[in-house]
Amino acid sequence: MSKPTPHNVRDIMSRDCYRVSPEMSITTLAQGLALHRLPGAPVVDRHDNLIGFISEQDVLGRVLDSVYHDDEAPLVKELMRNEVLSVTPAKSITDLAQEMLGAKPKIYPVVEQRRLVGIVTRRDILVALLTIRRH
Repeated sequence: MSKPTPHNVRDIMSRDCYRVSPEMSITTLAQGLALHRLPGAPVVDRHDNLIGFISEQDVLGRVLDSVYHDDEAPLVKELMRNEVLSVTPAKSITDLAQEMLGAKPKIYPVVEQRRLVGIVTRRDILVALLTIRRH
């Protein structure tokens, strides 16, 4: 039996996604991103509300500085971006694919009423478009 054709973000998003707290150290974050093979992660408060986003690119220089100077790496809250492009689970896959053209994020947090419910990546969208094309 074949899977149903995906239509919206809810159909393809990862629900059990890696997320970080603003109090996490950048070193711990970098280890988590490497472990989960992600280019970034949503930052949430204790109620799972999306409050920011932090990427590998955001932390690379600071981790390098902490290695050179053998000092403690900063916390996520010091480097995270507060302005975050996010989507709702009801967003159309084709609409999001259009928005992802160009220099947009590789990962979009998926939120309902400010609460993080998952993530969707460019790869997820590409795979979904290929599935749609086959049907």
